[in-house]
Formats: sequence, structure tokens, C-alpha cells
Amino acid sequence: MKIRPTQKLRGEINLPGDKSISHRAALFAALATGETRIENFATSADCASTLSCLEQLGVEIKRENSTVVIKGVGKTGFQKSENPLDCGNSGTTMRLLAGILAAQNFDSVLTGDESLSKRPMRRVIEPLAQMNASIEAAENHAPLKIFGNNPLKSVFFEPKIASAQVKSCVLLAGLNSDGKTSVLEKTPTRDHTERMLRWFGVATEESDADNGRLITVSGDAELRAKDLLIPSDVSSAAFFLVAAACLDGSEIVLPNVGLNPTRNAVVEVLKDFGAEIEILNLRETGNEPAGELRISGKGNLRSRLSSNVLRGKIIANLIDEIPILAVFGTQIEGGLEIREASELRVKESDRIKSVVENLRKMNATVEEFEDGFRVEKSRLKGAKVQSFGDHRIAMAFAVAALFAEGETEIEDAECAAVSFPAFFEILQSVAK
Repeated sequence: MKIRPTQKLRGEINLPGDKSISHRAALFAALATGETRIENFATSADCASTLSCLEQLGVEIKRENSTVVIKGVGKTGFQKSENPLDCGNSGTTMRLLAGILAAQNFDSVLTGDESLSKRPMRRVIEPLAQMNASIEAAENHAPLKIFGNNPLKSVFFEPKIASAQVKSCVLLAGLNSDGKTSVLEKTPTRDHTERMLRWFGVATEESDADNGRLITVSGDAELRAKDLLIPSDVSSAAFFLVAAACLDGSEIVLPNVGLNPTRNAVVEVLKDFGAEIEILNLRETGNEPAGELRISGKGNLRSRLSSNVLRGKIIANLIDEIPILAVFGTQIEGGLEIREASELRVKESDRIKSVVENLRKMNATVEEFEDGFRVEKSRLKGAKVQSFGDHRIAMAFAVAALFAEGETEIEDAECAAVSFPAFFEILQSVAK
């Protein structure tokens, strides 16, 4: 993909449904009794992988554009797949399905593409083993061979790392346990699973503990089908928010964007660093807060904070948006430093290395750390950069190309389809 600089962005953009919520909506609808209609389901390849795996497990699914209708089979009504379940590039599909399949009365195999097969799975294998599940995995990577065991043993689990996928895996397994299963989060992570459980009629127990937040589900809980509308993806919105903020004269409107407090830190951070963003028409859809974002570009961005360093608990809330924030850092006074984000090393690519390498190619001044990087305000120049097969890297550097001098070429840009198939088409439509 070759991209040239533009002067500004203008228009209204209807973004695809939130990927994280779409995964969960499909899985919970399959676990429920009755038929669920899901509107604005994500168009991403990752969410298509979740639907494909569910169909292999005997779940009846009808899809027309962004509307998905799922006939639930109940918590233990899945059918054994004779073939491995291909999760593609989706870590969410693999880790959450592992929690469901560990409690079935049959064995399963979860596979994925080359990138997913390198991502760490010990983080879900260990808690499931504590629940008396048995999983075989060479060096704790996919493929995962799961030996079903129902019911599982209820546990109290405290994750070693902040991960919504690990938390969700354990809670899903807990729905088929012999008692109450609890997860203690020391660092808050996205709470879509807890919200989705309540939407489907599961009474979760949630409370603040001395050293974190405790979430509990019961093994005798039943899920009931319930239609829902999925808000648009704030992670997808972030690319357009950054682009518009950095291009003077831009005016962008983004309707129905998910504004979950455990996900919307990127909006607050951009505002803290001088971006002019309005939030209008706040409401709830499917237990998720949503609203309209309007952003006006003014250039000459300056932080309103005492420090241009992001670290600590906010990182878990921002983890998917860090690549585009790195690009943003090249355009603001004082630059931007990201620390305590070593989780980026084990995403679809080593995102710290990917960001640093591409920024240097585009003439940015950047320093790499084991747990992050520091980028200075820089005059970007067009270059040939790599996506590293990582959708968020491809899209982040498409935005960087908009305010670089000369043409930028992104290799393997089509990987953006993992989360946002229409990204480049929409970007072109609003570039003026």
C-alpha cells in the first residue's frame, strides 16, 4: 500500500463493531439457550474465526453483512469437531474458547496461524490445569490439545499478568465448575466479559478487595439469549482521532463509539495531550456505554500534563492503542514515552521492536527500552516500512504517512483486515 501525505481529514465515519465485544457476544450467545440477534458485529477476520470455530462445534449461525443470528446450544451442548479448530490470528478466539472447551465432554484441538502459534498460552493453560482440565501444548504454544472434563473444579485465581483474555478464559470455565470460581484482578483490565455475562442473565458477584477487584461466577449459572447492538470499536477510532488531531483543519465525526471506562483511556490521553475531542449523545447499548466523538484538528499539540510519560495501570487500558500513540508522539511538543508495556513484545508482532524500527525508517528520533520506548517530536519522511504481519502496525504507519514528507509504502498492508478490512478505503474517503 502506497500512501501520500494529505492536508486534512473531513467527514463522518461509521466504524465496524468492537472486536473484543463481538467475540464475546458470539461465544456467550452460543452458550445461551435461545436465539440471539447481534447487530453491528465486527467485520474483522479475527471475529470470523470465532464464528467459524463455533460452527464447527455444531452451533447454527446465520450472517448477513454485520448482522449475526446465533442459535444457542447451552453450556454443554457443543458437538465434537472432527477437525482442528482454526483460530487464525485471533488470540481472543483461542484463549476464550479454551475456557469453554476445557469443560466439555469431548476432546478438542485449537490451532492458529504462524503468528498465533508463537504467542504465549501458558497463561491460560495453568489456571485451567488448576481447575482439573488437561491440555497438551508443545512449549506452551498452539496447537492446544484440550481433554474435556465436566464439571471442572472451582478455583480462586489471581493472574500473574493483567490480561482480560486470561480473566475471561477462567470465568468461562467457571460457568461449568462444581462451585464458585473467582478471579482477583490487581490491575483492572477491560470488563466486557463481566458486562456480557450480566446481559445474558448471569448474576456475577463483583467487589473491591484490599488488593484489587474480585469477580465471581457460579457453575450453576444459566445464560439466556438476548439481542444486542454492538458499539463501534474505539481501537479503530483511535487511528482517525490521531490523524485528525495532527492535521490542522480536520473535522471528523465518529458515531456510536464504545466508551467503556476500561477501554477509552486513549480518548482521555489524546485530550490530555491537546487534541480537541467532544463526546456527545452518551447512552448504553448491550450494557456498554457509547457515544459520538467529534474531533477538530489544530496542529501544534502540547501536553496539559506535567509529564509526557505513560506507565502503570493505564497501560492495560491502552495496550492496543500504543502503536498509534507512538505515531502521535512524533507530532507533539516534548514527544512521548511509554513504559511498563512489555506485554507488547508478545502481541501479533513484537510491537515495541516494530514501532521503533518503522519510526526510525521515517526519520523519527526514538529510543527503545525493554518495556517500551521514547519518541521525540520529529519531522517524518516517507519510507518503505513493514507491517510485520500486524494489523495495528499497518494502520498506525498509514496514519504516519499522512503527515510525512513524500510517499510511504507499507509492505503486507492487507493484514489490516484482521481487525478492520475497510480501513484503507475509509481513510482514502476522508483524506482531503
